[in-house]
Amino acid sequence: MSVILEKHTFGVGDRFAHQASAQLQAFIQAAQCGTDITPVWNKSNREHLIVGSEPESLSEAADQAVSGLQWERPHYIDADHINLETVDRFISSSNFYTIDVADSIGQQASGDDVEAFLNAHPELIGTITIQGIGEPFSTSREQIGEIAANYLVAAQQAGLIYNHIKSQKGAGNFATEVSMDETESPQTPPELLVILATIADQNIPLQTIAPKFSGRFNKGVDYVGDVGRFEQEFNDDLAVIAHAVKAYALPENLKLSVHSGSDKFSIYPSIRKALTRFDAGLHVKTAGTTWLEEIIGLAEAGGDGLILAREIYSQALADIDALCAPYATVIDIDRSMLPDSSVVEDWSGAEFVCALRHDPGNPDYNQHLRQLLHVGFKVAAKMGSRYTDALEKFEPVISANVTENLFQRHMHPLFIG
Repeated sequence: MSVILEKHTFGVGDRFAHQASAQLQAFIQAAQCGTDITPVWNKSNREHLIVGSEPESLSEAADQAVSGLQWERPHYIDADHINLETVDRFISSSNFYTIDVADSIGQQASGDDVEAFLNAHPELIGTITIQGIGEPFSTSREQIGEIAANYLVAAQQAGLIYNHIKSQKGAGNFATEVSMDETESPQTPPELLVILATIADQNIPLQTIAPKFSGRFNKGVDYVGDVGRFEQEFNDDLAVIAHAVKAYALPENLKLSVHSGSDKFSIYPSIRKALTRFDAGLHVKTAGTTWLEEIIGLAEAGGDGLILAREIYSQALADIDALCAPYATVIDIDRSMLPDSSVVEDWSGAEFVCALRHDPGNPDYNQHLRQLLHVGFKVAAKMGSRYTDALEKFEPVISANVTENLFQRHMHPLFIG
């Protein structure tokens, strides 16, 4: 039986492979509310390298949670942001692949390839009516050629990666996502339509696609941008996907993916409204937010846990340049808003939690501290067993925070209401 993603899938990161049961508990609570959400555990090659883990560790932790909590519904292990150089590490342990072709977007396709695409797709030229988008739009051969020139190489690269995975795992044994969100500007409806046509031409059974949206999707904090504009883009993308599914025989369950979707509270109502309008599915990734809940749990536990949380912050502040460099495009930290280590050293557990927990209504919440700690998991990774032993020692308070965060702050507003 081929892998066919469920309507609503939810990506959760577990950087130290200790929270799978706590994460799964959130999905169980959603099911008890009558809402089916399918867990997708995701971890990128970069995160494995930083932590010093192997891809199998993620699948093993997920399998133990599934068995221990008697979860009888599907679950997936996402090889997140893989390319041809990194994919082989994930072949045996993953059944979901997020193909990242960011480096190929904008590479100009050959004139012959563009001409062949234009000749194969005359339907993309002229007046195009898409149900769900108010007004028809008109395109020229030149316009579609320019779009194809920017995305054809990326689609061809996605095809190479997909076929490599298929040669190892067999067709139908994994789900495929393509990430197209590494562009300067959001894709317009004609651009997304061309992208989906190029992917269909590669015979990729695409089940989820991550386009670019306007605004900032910074790590671990709320959306920054025009919510109304985002809502329009999200609705337009849903309409284009529904149109492309019929036009290009793409999988009927093809859906949008929102990367860095954790904590984007201000756009959740817009997403929920659009999903209801189109009766559409969604994949959302929340990698990193669980790691922050671990720190919150350590601080809340007090004693040695609080001491460790303070130490992690102090070291992250000292290493801020190195920690932030790889994430420069997805964080906005005002360093003047970061408390000095000596100040944090005197914080109580409650003060630490108030600063870190994403509660916009709390005047002590500090989004700059939160972003620094979000990218600071390398500090904990260097601690090795000292950190993971603390996760086990303070497991009850940590797991409660992990479950509540995923269910109450993320799943409930997105899918339950």
